[in-house]
Amino acid sequence: MKPEYKVIAAMIEKKTSVLDVGCDDGTLMEFLKKNKEVNIRGIEISKDKVQICISKGLTVIEGNAEVDLKQFPKDSFDYVILGQTLQAFVNPEIVIKELLRVGKKAIVTIPNFGHWKVRFDLLTHGTMPVTKTLPNNWYNTPNIHMCTIKDFVKFSKIVNFKISKSLALKDKKVSNINVSNLFFKNLFAELGIFQIEK
Repeated sequence: MKPEYKVIAAMIEKKTSVLDVGCDDGTLMEFLKKNKEVNIRGIEISKDKVQICISKGLTVIEGNAEVDLKQFPKDSFDYVILGQTLQAFVNPEIVIKELLRVGKKAIVTIPNFGHWKVRFDLLTHGTMPVTKTLPNNWYNTPNIHMCTIKDFVKFSKIVNFKISKSLALKDKKVSNINVSNLFFKNLFAELGIFQIEK
């Protein structure tokens, strides 16, 4: 299981309602259902992955979050999770607004394009880097908006949402992000994990 899943699970209260947006094969959903006793639903764009989720007994619909989140009423869920998917949307601003309309809180994780290895690879090789959190080549990546932790913090002010919890993940180690260490977390963290609210 991905290290970020345990971090996400720790942020979610027991027996709450959760929507996992881009739920992949349902691994996180299963973990939350078992360990947090949540009422969980999922939305996934891949038909094959939806079938995998359904075969596990999970409630998942096929859909594109950029358009299909509109079908959910306001405040339908206590938490909405968006794991490493924001950078793949055409309009991330609309997605963030929809997450915060549908959920009382949202948990968003982003691969950090500001990580020193990414910067070093780009500088030394002159090609788009391939890393653990950014595993695809430029021509077959689903990512269209590369984002750093610093970018996401700045984005919160532009789009006007509150970051209530900011965490950095590096080699399975979790640490807090704050104003005084933002530069270093942006340089050394592989993943940013944010709890956001309206």
